[in-house]
Amino acid sequence: MKTSDFTFDLPERLIAQRPATERGASRLMTLDRASHERRLLHVADLPDILDAGDLLVFNNSRVRKARLLGTSLNTGARVEFLLLKRLDEYTWQAMASRSKRRRIGSACLFADGTRAEIAGSDGERRILRFDAPIDDAWLDVYGHIPLPPYIKRPDAPEDGDRYQTVYAKSVGSAAAPTAGLHFTEALLARLKERGVETAFITLHVGLGTFLPVRTEHIEDHSMHEESFTIDEEAASAVESAKAEGGRVVAVGTTSVRALESAWKGGRLARGEGATSMFIYPGYEFKVAEGIFTNFHTPKSSLLMLVSAFAGRDFILDSYCEAIRHEFRFFSYGDAMLIL
Repeated sequence: MKTSDFTFDLPERLIAQRPATERGASRLMTLDRASHERRLLHVADLPDILDAGDLLVFNNSRVRKARLLGTSLNTGARVEFLLLKRLDEYTWQAMASRSKRRRIGSACLFADGTRAEIAGSDGERRILRFDAPIDDAWLDVYGHIPLPPYIKRPDAPEDGDRYQTVYAKSVGSAAAPTAGLHFTEALLARLKERGVETAFITLHVGLGTFLPVRTEHIEDHSMHEESFTIDEEAASAVESAKAEGGRVVAVGTTSVRALESAWKGGRLARGEGATSMFIYPGYEFKVAEGIFTNFHTPKSSLLMLVSAFAGRDFILDSYCEAIRHEFRFFSYGDAMLIL
């Protein structure tokens, strides 16, 4: 199966550059996998779509201000890094802009005078060693919200709130689990009144989620590993929903991958885990019976995952319908519910 089989033409004007005026005010396209029926609704309609006993599973990872802007001490040029993983108090694994120019031994300077040197490399990633401890408190002051590259503007103060879910808890993501951005406290309360259950797991979003598929054949693509945690409460909720006939609806592709990776012998593994699972057409889902998600970029592993769930032709046809109705796409865009 070719990567080029998962593409579509998207007018640039439909790439959402800012969030909706109000959180939760986005449009929603629903897809029925059995009948291939589509409906054009709003996220606010979700309590009327789901049934009592259904379980929504959210990823509560919190986005860190992982984007760093500095100056190269070798050339004086601007440099940019996306911090992925803290290795120790001085050392981070990172992605670098114009990475081929970021050679081992080169150094850069950041806003408060902190200096860092590229101490090693790991494929596309660089090992960045600072001359002072770097933690989330420092990043909150000197880091930037890591908006994706298709948002063609600098991060703004509003992004500190809107590029974060209202239930975000555990810091560790280098990008938002964007499907959850649509949920408000009021919507969660309405879902609870409806009898829809909720559970929270954690998957820290990294390269496995947002790195593009660059191979000609999708089977040759390798996903980078991402860590996740599923506690006893969440695991029990998922198992109970499945046993009692409720649908398990994963909010976001990261929740899907964590759930599918942790399912062993008819149960969810508790505790910490890691996944490099790549889901594409032909995969048989074991846990997710519904997916609430955003509209994804062409040729991405995320588009391949939803195509595996609902069928490539149905998904791509639905994307064309979304374009015809001028839905907003990608991180700050509108939503899709597949049941």
